[in-house]
Amino acid sequence: MAKFIDRQEELAELNRLLAMQRPARSEFLIVHGRRRVGKTTLLLHWAEQSGRPTLYWVARRETAEATRQSLARALWRWAYPETEQPAPPRFSSWEQLFEQMARMVGDRPAILIFDEFPYAVESDPSLPSHLQAAWDHLLQNRNLVLVLSGSHIGMMVDLLEADAPLYGRFTAQLPLKPLPFAALADFFPDYAPAELVATYAVVGGVAGYLERFHPELSLSDNIRHHLFQRMGMFRSEPALLISDLVRETRNYEAALRAIAAGDRTPAEIARTTGTSSPNLAPYLKRLLELGLVERRVPATLPPAKQRTTTRSRYHLADPYLRFYFRFVEPNLEMIELGRADLLWERIGEQFRAFVGMTVFEELCREWVRVMAPAALPFLPETVGSHWATGSQVDVVAVNWREKAILLGECKWGGNRLNRAVVSELLEKTPLVVPDEGWQIQYALFARAGFTEAAAALAGEAGMLLVDLARLYRDLRADLLAPT
Repeated sequence: MAKFIDRQEELAELNRLLAMQRPARSEFLIVHGRRRVGKTTLLLHWAEQSGRPTLYWVARRETAEATRQSLARALWRWAYPETEQPAPPRFSSWEQLFEQMARMVGDRPAILIFDEFPYAVESDPSLPSHLQAAWDHLLQNRNLVLVLSGSHIGMMVDLLEADAPLYGRFTAQLPLKPLPFAALADFFPDYAPAELVATYAVVGGVAGYLERFHPELSLSDNIRHHLFQRMGMFRSEPALLISDLVRETRNYEAALRAIAAGDRTPAEIARTTGTSSPNLAPYLKRLLELGLVERRVPATLPPAKQRTTTRSRYHLADPYLRFYFRFVEPNLEMIELGRADLLWERIGEQFRAFVGMTVFEELCREWVRVMAPAALPFLPETVGSHWATGSQVDVVAVNWREKAILLGECKWGGNRLNRAVVSELLEKTPLVVPDEGWQIQYALFARAGFTEAAAALAGEAGMLLVDLARLYRDLRADLLAPT
C-alpha cells in the first residue's frame, strides 16, 4: 500500500459516517478526485482501521461480461479467503450477481468499495440502473457501506445529476482534493521551506506525483530526471488527466493551453482558441465544475456583484498543468533531444518568477484564511486579490459587515524587503479603498524577510510582516492541529 500521509480531516469525516450509521440502514458513499490524488490509499486505510469486513474491487476497461465476472471473483475471494483461487459461477446478469452479493454479505457491517467505477460504466452503461435496483431492494436496509470511487470526475459527477439512475441514492459524497502544501514536509523532510514551495508549484499536493520524486535529490534534479524526459509518467499525464475528466478533449485542451499562456478573460481565451465566446462558455463551465480552472473576481467587489461581474479572470487550478503548459510543452523539442540540463538552465529565472506569481501568492492568501482568528482584528468573509485600472494588490481580505479590509503584497525575491516596498503598499490605499470609514490592516509577505528600516515603518502602520519561515511554520502547525 502507498505511504499514508495526512488526510486526517477526510478520515474523521469517514469515521463520522460509520459512527452515525443507524442499525439496518446502509450508507451509500461516492468518492471522486483527480488521478493519483490518493483515493484508493485513503479508502483502504480507512477500511482497515475500521475493523469492518471489506470487499475491494477495482474495475477495468473490459467487456460487460468480463466486468461482471471480475466483480464476482472479488466477491468470492472476500467470502472464501482460505480457498486458493476460488472460482465463482458465471453470472448472466447484474441482477443475479447483486442478489448473490446481498446473500453473502448478509447482515454483517461490511464495507464494499467499487473502485474506478466509471470503467465499469463504460463497459456496461446500464450498470447504474441495475445498481439502483439492487440498492433499493437488496442493500439499503442492511448494515453495509457501499462506496463508489473513480478518477473520471466527469463521469462521477454525472452520477449525481438529476436524470441519473442513482440520483437521490447517495447518502454522502467526498470530493478528494490534493494534499495541502504543509504536507510536503512529510515527503521531503530535508527540504527547506523555499524548496517545498517551489516543489508545490511544480506538482502541487498530488500524492502520486510526490511519491515519484526522490526526497534525497534536489528539486532541480527531480525535475530534470522526471519531467524533462522523453518517457515516463509525467510526459503523458496531462492528456491522461484531461481524458479522465471529459470525453472529448480537444477544445478543453485548447482552453487550458490558452489560460496557461496568460489569457484570463473569456474574450482572450476565445480569441486564442479560435472560437466565439458563446461557444467557449460551456467548456469553461465544465472546467470550473471539474476543478481544473478557477474563476477569480476582485475581492473588493461587493458580494452581490461578484457572480455577474465582467472583471472575472480565469486561472489554472492544477499546479502540474500550469508547470507543464508553461515549461514542458513549449520545449518538447529540447526534451526530445535530451537537453534536460540546458533546458533547466534556460528557464531558471522564469521559474523563480513563476513560483512567486502562482503558489507563493496562493499560500499567502491561505495563511490569511488559516491565521485570521489569531492574527487579524476581524474575520474575513472573502479572501482573494484586487485588480483594477491603475492598481493591483496580491492579498485582500474583506469583512463587509464590519467594513474591515486587509491589503497585502507578496515578494518571492531573494533579498530582504526595504522601506520602499512598505511605502508602496501604503500608497495603494486610496486606489483600493476610496470610501472613508474602513478599518484597514496591512500585511507584507516576503521569502527573505525585511530590513530594519522596513520593519520600523511597518511597525508605525501596524503592518503584519510574515516571512517564509513564519508562513511555513503556521501552515504546518495548522495541518498538525487535532481535527
